[in-house]
This record gives sequence, C-alpha cells and structure tokens, in this order.
Amino acid sequence: MFQPVPVFVGLRYSLAREHSFFVSFITWVSLSGVALGVAILIVVLSVMNGLGSELRDRLLSVSAHASLNAAGAAIPDWRLRIQQLKGAPGLVGAAPYLDTDAMLSRQPAMSGAVVRGIDPGLETQVSTIADSMREGKLSDLEPGRNRIILGRMLAYQLEVGVGDTITVMTPGNGGAAIGGAANQEGGMVPILREFYVSGIFEVGLQEHDSALALVNLEDAEALRGLAGPTGIRLKFDDVLAAPVLAGGAASRIAPGLRLRDWTEDNEAYFRAIRIEKTMMALILMLIVAVAVFNIAATLVMVVSDKRTDIAILRTLGMSPRGVLAVFMTQGVLIGWIGTAIGVVLGLCVALNVPFLEQALNLHIMDPDVYYISTIPSETHSVDVIIIALSALVLTFVATIYPALQAAKTQPAEALRYE
Repeated sequence: MFQPVPVFVGLRYSLAREHSFFVSFITWVSLSGVALGVAILIVVLSVMNGLGSELRDRLLSVSAHASLNAAGAAIPDWRLRIQQLKGAPGLVGAAPYLDTDAMLSRQPAMSGAVVRGIDPGLETQVSTIADSMREGKLSDLEPGRNRIILGRMLAYQLEVGVGDTITVMTPGNGGAAIGGAANQEGGMVPILREFYVSGIFEVGLQEHDSALALVNLEDAEALRGLAGPTGIRLKFDDVLAAPVLAGGAASRIAPGLRLRDWTEDNEAYFRAIRIEKTMMALILMLIVAVAVFNIAATLVMVVSDKRTDIAILRTLGMSPRGVLAVFMTQGVLIGWIGTAIGVVLGLCVALNVPFLEQALNLHIMDPDVYYISTIPSETHSVDVIIIALSALVLTFVATIYPALQAAKTQPAEALRYE
C-alpha cells in the first residue's frame, strides 16, 4: 500500500468492480461524456480557427496588412515615402493605391463598384491578387491603355467578359469635362470613360468579387483628376503583429498620413467570428457540464453505498479530511481520464479533418456552392489547454459536495444497525 492512504483507497474504490450495475453504468457514462465534450470542443474550435484564418487570408489577398492614406488627397511624393519605409522591421513590401467609387455599365446592365488604381509592378508585394486571376494577367494593366480587371461576380452582373468594353462613370466637379466639353453651370458633373476588360479575378469573397475593379494607377489618377495615389498599402512578415509593426513603419516618414491596419478595416468580420466562437464553446461546454453532474451523482451513490466502509476507516483513525480526499480522488480520476481521452481523440480528428473527409468520401461543403471546398482546421495549443483545464476544474468542483457529505459521516450512526 503506497502513501498517502486516502489516495490509495480512492484509487481502489475507482478501480474496484464491486459497484452495482447502475453505479458502474453512470460512471462510464460520466467518463464518456467528459471525453466526448472535450473532443467535440477541440474539433469545433479548430474548425472555427481554420475558417477564421481562411477568411483573413481571402480578405488580405486583395487588401493589405496596413495602409497609410491622405484622406482622399493625392500623395505626389509617394515614391519617396516608399523609399523611406524600406528597412522598417517586418516590412515585406509597399505599394500605392487609389480607390474611386464608380458606376460601371454595359447596356443594359449597370453596377456600382470600387475602381482601384494600382501599380502592377509593386502590387504583388502587398497582395496575392495575381494568384487569383482567372483570365488575363495583372501586367496587362498598362498605363494609358484604359484597361480594367473585374471581379468574377461583377463581370457576371455586367454580362461582360475579356475583350468587351464597359463605361466607367465617376463623380466630377464643376470644372470637369464630359467628352471634352466643359460644364458651364459649374455643378457636379459625372466623368465617363470607356475601359477595355482585360482580365477577371476571383478571390472567393463576395465583397471583392462583386464590387471591385482594378485599373492602372495612372488611369485612375486621370479618372480622379489627381496627381498621385491617395494611399500606400503595407505588407508585413507577420500578419498578427501587423498593427504593432505598422506603427513602427509609419514613424519613419513625415507625419500627415493616417494609419489603418487590417483589424480596423475588417473589424466587423472578426468580431462576429470571435462572438460565434465564444458562444459555440459555451454551448458545447454543456456536454461536459452534463457529464460533471453525472460524476456528482455517481459519487453521491458511492458515498451512500460505502457508509459502512467510511465508518470503519474513521474508527481506524482516518480524519474527515482523509475521507474527503478518498472520494475527491475517485471523482477527479474519472474527470482526468475522460479529459485525457477527449484531448487525444479531439486532436486526432482536428489534425486530420481533410484526410477524414477524403477517406470517408464526405463533401460537407459542395465546391459548386461554397468557395471553400474542404473544411479548414487549425488547432491552437492555447485552446486545447483552456478546454482541458476547464474540464478538470469542473470535474474537481463536482466532487466537492459528495466528498463533504462523506466526511460528515458519523461512525456510530453508520454502524448502528450493522
């Protein structure tokens, strides 16, 4: 018999086969419930992490990690600014951009969109849009050629393809011209220009695929009547550290440009994912909670069944604290075994979700309907640790009441009718 004695007795009670069938059944149900709850939590949170990363990657395939903008004004010395940014810690690339709200039309279709002016040579440093081209190439956007690349859904709405021409209409000013004719009244006059569709891209997000068009930066400047881009986009080697790294990069240039990072631009998306992930974890934790209640019920029945044994232990000199430890050991052992099985099972499934989909021939996300054809999974060690610790704490708390009741057992009362 090893020391301490209460732990030894608790382990003997847990491993003994003398319990009634009902008590043994409840014990196995409790252990299975803890294991199942922990495993499901790990798998679901891993899938939600994967979906969040997939969404972030798709958002940043067109956007950048951070941007410096002049609130709609031109930045004529943008080349000098980019040179000043070089060498900033973590900075991978910088590229200019100019966004313009416009109306795109080709009779009889018409659709609103954001026309973004880019430098094709520098754009590949801050985005992966070149990898999302379905037709044409980013290098087709030559200056002065009035060429445009459309998102796939936007091209579908306009009923156009590569080789067609569309009309781009943007707001003008009092001095703007329509077809070369000045507006004599000095009112707001739209500017109309014909663009040749040279390519189509698809990044897998409706926000971009249905409302974004790309043109050369010089063509965008001519469309807006500006002498430079309105902002500079930045990309860093660590997307999660981008908000901090962007501040360091911005400090290298003269003040006057407003800094925004990807967490601000896409705050609504990621707040929704965080809330959904938290609520899903709380809901699934109810599975563990039910198992914990079963552990408490099991211990209550064991305490009632072992009243005579408790009285004998007390008469042999075991203190109430020792009796408390006996039954807490039994309950904690069930919780720990269940948690360990759940962690192993959950990790095995979470780390092999794509393989299991293929092996079982499951197509949960139909590629003809969803942009994501396979379920992404990304297991974070922090999530696994929090889930395991939460399950252990809950099972520990569940043992307190039954163990206290056992510790209050009076030897004389328990042995009166024996």
